[in-house]
Amino acid sequence: MPPTPRQLNLPGIELAITELALGTAPLATGFWGNTAERAVDTVLAAIDAGVGLFDTAPLYGSGEAEQRLGAALALRSSAPRVLTTKVGNTVVGTGDDRTTGRDLSADGVRRQLAASLERLGVERVDIVHVHDPEDGIDQAIDETIPVLVELRRAGVIGAVSVGTNVVATALTFVDRCDVDIVMVAGRLTLLDRSATVELLPALATRGISMLAAGVFNSGVLARPVEGAWFDYSPAAPEVVQRAQLMEAICRDAGVALQAAALQYPLRFGPVGAVVVGMASPQEVADNVAHLAAEISDEVWDALDDA
Repeated sequence: MPPTPRQLNLPGIELAITELALGTAPLATGFWGNTAERAVDTVLAAIDAGVGLFDTAPLYGSGEAEQRLGAALALRSSAPRVLTTKVGNTVVGTGDDRTTGRDLSADGVRRQLAASLERLGVERVDIVHVHDPEDGIDQAIDETIPVLVELRRAGVIGAVSVGTNVVATALTFVDRCDVDIVMVAGRLTLLDRSATVELLPALATRGISMLAAGVFNSGVLARPVEGAWFDYSPAAPEVVQRAQLMEAICRDAGVALQAAALQYPLRFGPVGAVVVGMASPQEVADNVAHLAAEISDEVWDALDDA
């Protein structure tokens, strides 16, 4: 069953997305070790499976992920798709010597977006996130967001967002800026539900949508074993044990823990989609199947109490 389309709650913007998004960081060779051929095959598999939302960034492989996503999209140019990328990181150098630098200035953002559009091979993107602005929140509010709002008004981009793994950051931008969406990683999961306390109510009140990323909390909810990672570092024993308890609850019900982890954020009204990094066609097939798995209210109740 293909991912279900959802309408994002965006004032004045009609934007339908699929509830499963392909996160493109694992398409890159840098850090992830992927190949160009497998990266393109992964995107094509996602398109063929009905995935229509693709999230990328210059930071992922210093532009590699954007290039590989663009190459794949060119092969399926008629397929419906919603594209998101990020600003805040500029690609420096060429070829194997490429790296990224930090730049939240208005001029820098314009240059970054132009370069992203070139790597993607498109004339516009639907959503632009300010990427992890914790190192320059004031500059992002004073310079980055206003230029994105201007570009939105000009039709160069569709919607303005912030992407972060810090709930307080998301709340700051929701309170102080003209953002349409927020993307939050790792804070609306089976193990970390901190986004439910203040952020989700604030989004619901303001009619702002959320994209939920990091649903496996760096891996422990995909494979809860000793040595698994949680929140970008090795998981503490008690975290692994809690994930193992959840895995046992799911196993007794004939459900994969990964399915519950993937579906969990979609239970909340402001959430439009879950963004999952996928590195191969098999991972695409697995996640599409997890999204379609039936999970009873009894299982959800048990997981809520775990």
